[in-house]
Amino acid sequence: MGHRRVAVALVAAFTLLSAVTGCGIVELSPPGSSSSEPESGVDPTTEASPGGQSWGCRDRGDTFASDVRLARCLTEQFWARQFQAGGSTYRPVEAFIAYNGNDGPACGGQPAVPNNAFYCQDGHFIAFDASWLQGLYQQLGDGAVYVVIPHEFGHAVQAQLMQDFSYSVERELQADCYAGGALSALLRAGQIQDEEGDDTELLANLEAAGDPTDAWWQPGAHGTPERRQNAYITGYQQGVTAC
Repeated sequence: MGHRRVAVALVAAFTLLSAVTGCGIVELSPPGSSSSEPESGVDPTTEASPGGQSWGCRDRGDTFASDVRLARCLTEQFWARQFQAGGSTYRPVEAFIAYNGNDGPACGGQPAVPNNAFYCQDGHFIAFDASWLQGLYQQLGDGAVYVVIPHEFGHAVQAQLMQDFSYSVERELQADCYAGGALSALLRAGQIQDEEGDDTELLANLEAAGDPTDAWWQPGAHGTPERRQNAYITGYQQGVTAC
């Protein structure tokens, strides 16, 4: 990928897909004081200053580590602008933690699990299995980074807005919608760019995503692929205010 080029699918009639496997929100305790450095050499724990400003926004996005920093920074910048436009202030996450396998930060009585990314409300942090995410990045392209990270920031935004949900699936579908809205806004602003083949790359990332059945009442349900597609399309076409 070139400078700030990200795998964002621009399929005919905006038939964009978004789904994140193994993600979620945990409303429990804060992380530990440190986390292991991933084998990839990623240092995604560099904190954005208030308003989402960080040197990470100047990254080229041409490696996994660079894409992680860039996706984190640009997503927070977007939300800082959204909150400001609404007369409030966005609060950047307290920590952005890469872990490997079983060495992730605990959130209350629930340990981090491998092959996962999550937002922890109590502690206001995001954590992700870097080995897992880098595996998706290497196998299926950089679209994995730009889907997983904005989705988790969607959960962080929900917490700041003190939004309440009766079912897990409602929370997850809104986070998908937020991710679609954030990515389309970054595209329109020229902060990220699509290029030929990105549609195929992103679709490959999302091929196996979504719940196998529409058991929407189940704890932890994320929604079927079709429902997640619709949520993402809504955000992409109409912006985050439609979410």
